[in-house]
Order: sequence, then structure tokens, then C-alpha cells
Amino acid sequence: MKNYVKLGLSSLMAISLVACSPGNKEDSAKKKENVKVTYKEGTYTGTGTGYNGPINLSVTFTKDGISEIDYSDNKETNHIGTPAFDYLVADAKEANGAGIDVVSGATFTSIGFKNALIDAAKQAEANDLDGFKKNTVEHKAGEAIEKTTDVVVVGAGGAGMATAVQSAQNGNSVVVLEVNSEIGGNTVASGGQFQSAQSYLVWDPADPDATTGVYKGVTYNKVHNATGNIKVLKEILNWNENEFDSKYFDKTPFVAGDIETLSHAGVHAEYLSTLKELKSEIQAYLNWAQPQLDAGKAEGEITLFSTPNLHIFQTYYGGLRPNAEKTSWIYGSYDLVKQFVEGGQDLKGWLEDQGAIFDNSIQPIIVGALWNRENDFKGSDLDGDGTPDPDGKNVKGKTVWNTYFATTKKTLLETAANHADNEIMLRTKVTELITDKDGKVVGVKGEQYDGTPVTIHAKKGVVLATGGYAADIKRVMETNDYWADGDITTNTRTTNRSSLVGSGIDMAEAVGAATTGMGFTQMMPISWVDNGNLAFGGGHYAIYINPTTGKRFVNETGERDVLSLAEFENGVSFNGTNGTIMDIANSNQLVPGPYPYGTPKDEDLTLWESDVENRQYTRTVDQLGELFKQLGFECTQEEVINTIKEYDMALMTGTENTLNPTKTGWTTLIGTAEKDENGKYIVDTYKLDGVKLKIRILAPSTHHTMGGVTVDAQRHVLDKDGKIIKGLYAAGEVTGGIHGGNRLGGNAIVEIFVSGRTAADTIVADNK
Repeated sequence: MKNYVKLGLSSLMAISLVACSPGNKEDSAKKKENVKVTYKEGTYTGTGTGYNGPINLSVTFTKDGISEIDYSDNKETNHIGTPAFDYLVADAKEANGAGIDVVSGATFTSIGFKNALIDAAKQAEANDLDGFKKNTVEHKAGEAIEKTTDVVVVGAGGAGMATAVQSAQNGNSVVVLEVNSEIGGNTVASGGQFQSAQSYLVWDPADPDATTGVYKGVTYNKVHNATGNIKVLKEILNWNENEFDSKYFDKTPFVAGDIETLSHAGVHAEYLSTLKELKSEIQAYLNWAQPQLDAGKAEGEITLFSTPNLHIFQTYYGGLRPNAEKTSWIYGSYDLVKQFVEGGQDLKGWLEDQGAIFDNSIQPIIVGALWNRENDFKGSDLDGDGTPDPDGKNVKGKTVWNTYFATTKKTLLETAANHADNEIMLRTKVTELITDKDGKVVGVKGEQYDGTPVTIHAKKGVVLATGGYAADIKRVMETNDYWADGDITTNTRTTNRSSLVGSGIDMAEAVGAATTGMGFTQMMPISWVDNGNLAFGGGHYAIYINPTTGKRFVNETGERDVLSLAEFENGVSFNGTNGTIMDIANSNQLVPGPYPYGTPKDEDLTLWESDVENRQYTRTVDQLGELFKQLGFECTQEEVINTIKEYDMALMTGTENTLNPTKTGWTTLIGTAEKDENGKYIVDTYKLDGVKLKIRILAPSTHHTMGGVTVDAQRHVLDKDGKIIKGLYAAGEVTGGIHGGNRLGGNAIVEIFVSGRTAADTIVADNK
């Protein structure tokens, strides 16, 4: 088997057409239906709206065709939108029109491209603009493709590539099939940080006063608490150890995120041993930390407590949820949670061995993560020169793609001992699982984008890594058993790529697989209101404001469902999108994640401080009233100023528990103030007037499918009787039972990679 990323025969032919003249005449029925369109010769700039902003095409027209299309002026996401351009250019030139198909996984980019092309044709005085809009290309199916390999992986996101690479490292040949035009799946559209406590950065009971730790021979300063962390630890320390009793909430209302109340209801038996171990760890830490607090030291100056047991238990209670009718409860399988938390301990090293780079000096927090244990990516160093590799226009290379996919792709296709036996087939949609007479899954069937039939036989196993269905809003609404009626509508947007529609779940069910947790879909509370894309960031440095009252309405460091529920209740409808709120922070605060609009540390602050319509604005407090009027929000400038001052004063004086709502896990003020030698704020130095603020307009959008195919801890897919479906495995978001009713931020990345590697190892064990 050849070692390459396979586009499909027709794809390669299509790309070659870029160099062909527009007069190239293919004899196809579809082509004969196209109309002849003539133009005023010249080069014109057409504009359309893509996923991230305007797409400006420089289109050169001859008298009767398109000779060149330059798409370099665009803001589309590398490896999501950008791979579509070459396909779109080739099709547009051949069709002499804009009626071409969209590219899977890049729908908004495709639509923006087509609209920009139409705009350019209009300027070129196309004699038949309606015909131009309809002219298309019929992609003819090629000769059927049939192959045999050890392991078939369906999906090339994080779970799929982890499965493929681990399989190759285990000595198995692999064929990966991906419906989109580039690998990366939905992972490449994520924030990219993964949760896993790094022992060298946190409190060490064996050396409690240590202020530094060592990783791979390098010494790093240990990280400190966010203010409010110790309050959470004390609540866990007092957790009721009796069997969880949902009847407790017959008299006491359940409020998602209220762990003080939840702790009184007890704990599910399988998590009890972890809770007891965790309590012992916490008590030892408090015995060390409390005297320092009593002596006046700020919590933010004390070394962070973080252990795998805390991660396991927070994943448990962060996902422990009732359904909408409060008739049943859901939580993550102990075995699956323990597996990804413990397996995550060596994930960074595994990725680093393949060339990934991480910031080894920090353990940040992202929205809905509950704790500071994120591992922040910095890209890749595949050439070994000690500097991050560039990624397209991103010369610094700090991208999700470089970290997780440039690395694993190179391993699979170049450096693995059996790399010549491995293959990735792009733009290939799997539609069916092949079973033998005994019901064992032995391969897959599908087709490439042009209709070319594909059959891949698996000698050892098939792994589904196709993700969830959060991009199918109608399906989310139909399966919903958590969100209130009217919260999610057909106007609700998604953070997901358009290809995330649940195809893997459907195929698994067709061969008898059971599903679990299908009534729960996570909403991402910090999504751009205009397109649903993940806006990145966290609540530890920001306040969320009700656009009607000008007041805070939620503890911004709560779980994602807590934040989204509060946004639906307190937000407004903005251009048809429910739950719209304002996120306000000090403009000097970095937004965690691959933020597309610069940073406050850039030498040129133009991008960071520029307005992005309906997304973000930089203002001082005296300019807020005008902005609110511009946005159509009812709150007043004075109301928001009062909210900020009340919030900041409580944080400075250590009275955040008196706020309504309270605040935990915070790291900074909205205004500014100096600190004393103990790390405490000096109230008399507080300033708000003239301080630049970052105001972002956000709303919930569908993000993660909590349910999915039922699996065991070895990632075998199970049928409705709990029996293994031989030959079939699943990893990542296509599976259910892991996160319960709500997923913690950063848990997806670690889980998909650990589960993919687990599936690969299980295939080895099953075929001995």
C-alpha cells in the first residue's frame, strides 16, 4: 500500500484542472446543461462572508471564462476552511460558474466563496448572471476502490488519529477514512487544551514547601491557586459519603453547579473510594495551607492543589445531572472516567515524542473546567530546530493543527516502522459497516465525494471515531431531555463543523449497537452570537452581564451547562439567537485559546483593540452607554459601572462570598489595583475610569454530544444486551457514558486521545 494522503482519483484530476484553460470542454450531461456566459475581460475583487469574516476573491475573467482565482485574502480557519479553496477554484473554473457543490466540513467557507465569485461576475458584467449562479460540474465516479488492511479507522479527528498512530506503533497497518478535505475533524475547531494535572507544577505532599518542580530536566515555578479554590476543597472534604439519594432533591431544589447542596445527597458507590482518598489528600494540603492563610497570605500566592483523584471526582459531580423532568439521573462511568484521567498522565509525553510542543510552565483554566489543570499547546517542532513550525499564515505556529495533527500525521505516514502500509483517504464518506455471517464487523463501505465506491476490509478491527451530532440542530432538539423548551431553536448555532451529524452512531446502531445518554447535548456558553463559533476564554477573569439589567447573573467559573442555563434565563434574543449576554474583562487580560483577534501583548494593538461587529469591542466605562444603544441593549452605563465596582471591591476585600451570585476561582479584577507584599490588593489604589475594557457579545451554541455508542473500558462497542459486537470499537465523542450530563472543559481532548490509544491496544489484545 502506498504511503500518502489519498484525495481520490477524481480529486487529483480536479486539482489538475486549475492549470487548464476555462475553455476545456468535458463531455458530460451536466456540462451540456450549463449556459455560456461572457464577461468584460479583467480582474475583479468579489466579496462574500465566510466562517470567520470576509472572503475577498481576486477573479480574472477572459471573454468567456474564468482564468484565475486568488483567494489569499481571507480569514478562514487553517485546515478547516482553507483546504476547500483549491477544490472550489478547480470546480468554478471548469463550471464557468458558481453553482458548484460545497466542500464537506467547510460549508460556510464554500458559501462565502461562491457569493464572492458571484459578486466578481456581477462586476465583470456577466451577460447571464442567473446562468452563472447555476453553472456546475458533475463529478463522475471513478473505478471502485477495494483494499484490505489490519485496522480501519473511520474519522481523522483526535480520536481517529490517536487510534491510527497507536495502531501503527503496535505494528498494525491502518487505513483512515475522513469525510472532510483535511484531517483534524472537530478537534481542529476546538480550543485545544487538555485537562491533566502535572505533578511537578502543583503541591507535592512529599515536599510541601517546594516552590519549583522539574520536568525533563528543566526547573519550573509551581503554579498558584485561583481565589476560591480552597473553598471548593473544603466543600469536597465535607461531602456526604452515604449512597447517593436522588430523593434528597424532592424537598431541596437541585441547582446545577451548587456543589454545597449536591454534596449532601451523597455519592455513587463506585466513586466512594476515590472520594475517601481525595479527602485524605485535601486534608493533608489544608493542614499545610491553612496556617498560611490565617497568617494573612493571599490564596493566590499559595501553591495549587491538584491530583488525579480531584480530576476524577470533579468530572463525576460536574456531570451528575437529572433529566428535564427530574425523573432520572446521569453521571459518567467510573471505569471510563478513571481510564482517561489516568491515561492522560502520559499523553503529553506521547505527543511530545512525536514533535508536539506544550507550555510546560503553566496549568491554566478554561471555561467550564472547574480547576487549573489545562495543558496549553504551542505547536510542533518537526524539524527539530528548537522553534515552533509555522502553520500557513500563522508564522508562530501555535495551532491545534500543528500540535495534534502535523505530528500524528507524520508519525503515521512517515516515521512509523510500517508507515508505507498506512493510508489516509480524504473526502471519503463511510456509509455502512460490513459484517460476516456471525455478525462480526469486518470492514466498511462508502464512497468518495464524486461517488466512487469504496470498500475497505479489516483483518483485525474497525474503529468508529466520527464524533457526535451537535451540528444537526434538529436532531439535538429531537433528542433533548435536558434543556427547557424554547431554549434551543432552529436559530441556535453550533461550534461544530457541518460534518458532525452522528453518522457513526447511526452505522453502529444498524449493526445492533446500544446507545446511552442521548438526551444530553452540551451547549458552549461562550460562542460568538453571529456564527456560533467558539469564542475562547474563561470566566476566571471576566464577568457575564445581563444586557437588560446590567448585572451579573452567574458564577462565571461554573460548569458549561450552568453558564448556558443562566444565559438562556438572563440573556436576550439578538438577531434571533437566544441567551445573548455580554462578557466584560480588563483589556489587558489575555483570552486563553487560539484567539483570532490578536493579544494585548502584540506590538501592534490594531487587531486586538479593533471592533469586530457583533463580536467584540474595546471601550472605557464612559463609552459603554453609547455601545449599549448601538447594540440595542436596555441596560445603562451606570448600572454596569456599579456592577463592576461592586464586583471588584468584593474581590479586593475577600468578600466575594457576599456577592449575588458569588464568585470562585477568580484571578483578576475588571479594573486595576496594586498589590501588597502578601499578594493582596490595596483598595486605595483601585482605578476604573480610563481603563480599557473588552466587551464580547456571546451566546450558547451546541457543542458536544454527551451521549453516543455504548462501550466498555476497552472500547469494544456493546449491543443492547451488553455483549461485545466483535470487530467493532469506538473512541471519542461518538461514544457515550463518559461525561454524564455535562462535560468539563478540556476533558474532551484528553479523553479522545486516550480512548483512541486504548482502542488500538485492545485490537492487539483481541487478535493474539
